[in-house]
Amino acid sequence: MIKETPDLTKRDQAVKAFERFLETIQTLRAPGGCPWDREQTPLSMRRDLIEETFEAVDAISQQDSDHAKEELGDVLLNTMMIAYMHEQEDKFAIADSINELTDKLIRRHPHVWPQSEGSSQVKGQVKNAEEVLNQWDRIKQNVEGRTGSSILDEVPQGFPPLLKAYKFQKKAAKKGFDWNQLEPVIDKVKEELQEVQQAHADLVQINSENKEPFTLKSTPEIDKAQLHVEEEIGDLLFAVVNYARKLGVDPETALNRTNQKFYNRFTYVEKQMQENNIPMDIEHLAQEDEFWNQAKKLGL
Repeated sequence: MIKETPDLTKRDQAVKAFERFLETIQTLRAPGGCPWDREQTPLSMRRDLIEETFEAVDAISQQDSDHAKEELGDVLLNTMMIAYMHEQEDKFAIADSINELTDKLIRRHPHVWPQSEGSSQVKGQVKNAEEVLNQWDRIKQNVEGRTGSSILDEVPQGFPPLLKAYKFQKKAAKKGFDWNQLEPVIDKVKEELQEVQQAHADLVQINSENKEPFTLKSTPEIDKAQLHVEEEIGDLLFAVVNYARKLGVDPETALNRTNQKFYNRFTYVEKQMQENNIPMDIEHLAQEDEFWNQAKKLGL
């Protein structure tokens, strides 16, 4: 059950916990602190931040509150560690980052704070989440001046490709560039799959000797055909991402769950094959399939 009013006692506890947490980070980065922590930079911490975020998302997806509590703490650790590094370099203070975030939240929620800077973009009473998001975008563009030559410029260049495709499509949909029905989305996936198959058939015809593309043994024609397969695979993935979006599925989260599922089942197969002294090779694929199906039945 969600509480409608904040628990003041827990708020006080959170303030004290944050102060203790910040002191711990400062100690780790101080002279005499942890050598590893002192050596890190914002750039070196990027991968940790991404990995911990994925682990937190996975815990949330599994609805494992205890695990989510731990993983969200790890995300907070990486976030605050990177912020404190900037503070140490006098780039900005942690307080500056937090205050800027709070100001942005107030500015972008004029339906909650009527006197905020975003009030000029209010167009009547906000009745649902979609209207909130539309208002949010108007505030970003007209109040904060976050406009580029294209709405797609709002998507960070550093996003992973799958996430970038998803965000591009969401942005384009806000401008009406979207299918209203699901059928053409499915048809597009099928069309792109056929184009991949045709591109691959063309490659096989050109590369009858199975030369490895992009190597010294390859030819310009083979490389060009391989690049075309790559292009068509990209189009297929983009279409599948759009299909996922239309189904209300985040593709990054979905693929991450599938990766974990594959890991669980494959490691089960490895263990069973080893315990039964069966080599893991193409000649024993039938036994591997049998153990794979066992893993599925076990819910792995």
